[in-house]
Amino acid sequence: MTSTDNSAQQAAKAPAKDPWDLPDVSGLVVGVLGGTGPQGKGLAYRLARAGQKVIIGSRAAERAQSAADELGHGVEGADNAECARRSDIVIVAVPWDGHGKTLESLREELSGKLVVDCVNPLGFDKKGAYALKPEEGSAAEQAAALLPDSRVTAAFHHLSAVLLQDPEVEEIDTDVMVLGEVRADVEIVQALAGRIPGMRGIFSGRLRNAHQVESLVANLISVNRRYKAHAGLRVTDV
Repeated sequence: MTSTDNSAQQAAKAPAKDPWDLPDVSGLVVGVLGGTGPQGKGLAYRLARAGQKVIIGSRAAERAQSAADELGHGVEGADNAECARRSDIVIVAVPWDGHGKTLESLREELSGKLVVDCVNPLGFDKKGAYALKPEEGSAAEQAAALLPDSRVTAAFHHLSAVLLQDPEVEEIDTDVMVLGEVRADVEIVQALAGRIPGMRGIFSGRLRNAHQVESLVANLISVNRRYKAHAGLRVTDV
């Protein structure tokens, strides 16, 4: 048997990577665009409380700094452009109506960054919440189209802003579905989710599958209204 054959045989027998072997992300700076809104503010609070360095972004730096001072835990505030420039990972938590315009204006600042889109395109009428279908397929795919030089992932869609912001809640009992094109980037986001007590980040496919993940929030809103709850998701048997 040749050395080439031996190498091929060893490679074939190499054990599969443990999906829970995730990178250390504790030293990364996390920016939250839309960090003065309920979802963004809640995520900023939870990540900072877990020891992550967090910068809140807003169109107005003063508003961002005011929200940061309210949260404490070393959170800083800045305008969106500075937040993007100073962060290693940027979570997009802006309202759907301003999603495209905000990202387009920050294309340069977000170049080379790991972007985590958690925006849910929803409409509301007298029957309740319903999912919208963006032209690109999903909010995450719109982000990828607008940010060709960024590494776009999708995550943090199904979290209760009420629970995130409640200082009396020690753990958030939920899983975070993470989607993306590059496994290493997805694992960074999974690890970031796992920094928050009670959460796990679960690999959930490529960005082309983001629409149904974003859309599921409409169902959770119906659940929460019916049962007066703050429902999350758990993926079983993993």
